[in-house]
Amino acid sequence: MTKKIHIIGSGISSLSAASFLARSGYDVTVFEKNSTIGGRARQFEANGFVFDMGPSWYWMPDVFEKFYQSFGYTTNDFYELKRLDPSYRVYWPDHSYTNVPAEMPKLEEWFESLEPGSSLKLQAFLKDAAYKYKVGMEDLVYKPSLSLTEFFDSRVLGGLFKMHLFSSFSAFIRKYFKHPKILALLEFPVLFLGAMPNETPALYSLMNYADIQLGTWYPMKGMHEFIKAFARIAQEQGAIIRTNANVEEIIIENGKAVGVKVNGLVEKADIVISGADYAHTDQTLLGKNANYSDQYWDKRTMAPSSLLYYVGVNKKLTNLEHHNLFFDESLEEHGKTIYKNPSWPKNPLFYMSVPSVTDPTVAPEGSENLFFLIPLAPNLKDDETTRTQYFDLLLERLKVLTGNDIKDNIVYMRSFCVSDFKQEYNAFKGNAYGLANTLRQTAILKPRIQHKKINNLYYTGQLTVPGPGVPPSIISGEVVSKLIIAQHS
Repeated sequence: MTKKIHIIGSGISSLSAASFLARSGYDVTVFEKNSTIGGRARQFEANGFVFDMGPSWYWMPDVFEKFYQSFGYTTNDFYELKRLDPSYRVYWPDHSYTNVPAEMPKLEEWFESLEPGSSLKLQAFLKDAAYKYKVGMEDLVYKPSLSLTEFFDSRVLGGLFKMHLFSSFSAFIRKYFKHPKILALLEFPVLFLGAMPNETPALYSLMNYADIQLGTWYPMKGMHEFIKAFARIAQEQGAIIRTNANVEEIIIENGKAVGVKVNGLVEKADIVISGADYAHTDQTLLGKNANYSDQYWDKRTMAPSSLLYYVGVNKKLTNLEHHNLFFDESLEEHGKTIYKNPSWPKNPLFYMSVPSVTDPTVAPEGSENLFFLIPLAPNLKDDETTRTQYFDLLLERLKVLTGNDIKDNIVYMRSFCVSDFKQEYNAFKGNAYGLANTLRQTAILKPRIQHKKINNLYYTGQLTVPGPGVPPSIISGEVVSKLIIAQHS
């Protein structure tokens, strides 16, 4: 008899797991509490604008391509993928800006203009980062991390000594470079990993390889296109996806997960996977059967939350690229409000995406689609007054730095903050990016992908291995599915 697997949540890790498991012959059903699929990568339309709600950076295209090829497809079968050049724009404290080129010779030229000799150092730095990326993305991230013995093969053990796990990212890059703009550019990719660069392992220079060598891409018609692609593949393998299906409880009998309660009704299953927020699964869906205690979760270091604005304006803007980083204020001071003294930042750094620069389908003709993001400490109290205050601050900074005054041209605006992350995604403390990637929360030190006592209950997504971000979540779905197939076939 075919075994039934119920998966909670329709984020990218759940869709990845559903695809592999359904192909292997399991009867798979995905339950999504919201009316649309994708988790944080949902999409909505308003006033002719198409807004991606969460991820806006398409990095590590090789991870997406590997998934598609596992099912006989290629990326081009689902959407047109365009490499952005410049990759992004950075505004600096001196109110100048840099368009970060996609072509390596031009990037090396910019490095040399700031710090003579740094282009050769960049080559050496990226060679090291490429090694970390290869070992990390081919070996380490595909381990279920249930035991240290998984890492006892010669390639991985040998690699660990070259991964600089015990060096800080900040100290590591300062062995190569000195100029503050170069340092800021290289530290940017780790900002959302959940710790300041001086507390993040140097292992994560692999993110610089992903940024500089693999490039920044965009799927035409929006980031949600990859969610559509994953859902299509899952359904082609036989998986069923149900929306407006709120899982209220995981049913445990005699030490086994026997099903889930969905909208008040029990749905029987042989195996359960939670792609929902891990802490929510423990604290609400499992109760006394939790894998970890409330005290455990309170001691976890969380990655940031965010204050987001989805904005439509009825005119075209100037002096902006697809991705824009406003680093005109102090990273150190903003970072303290996230990681040291949780509070609302006085002078926040922020990020702004203008996908309509690249893709005319996401905004009406003659209009612009804008996405603003301020990283915040998790669990802050937010209200409409605070959201309005920060929106006004961003509009003023945008006007001063780019010359774009949009206040009278806004035809649509929606904000999304800590309380919304809790409400929409059951996110622990309103986190946006899962667990911080600190050394004490890496590999076997992350929350387990399999319940410690209930051996037919599993987890996937950004709060378990391998970690936060879209590519790691894709891999998380594959890792949990292979573990289940190995244990239950």
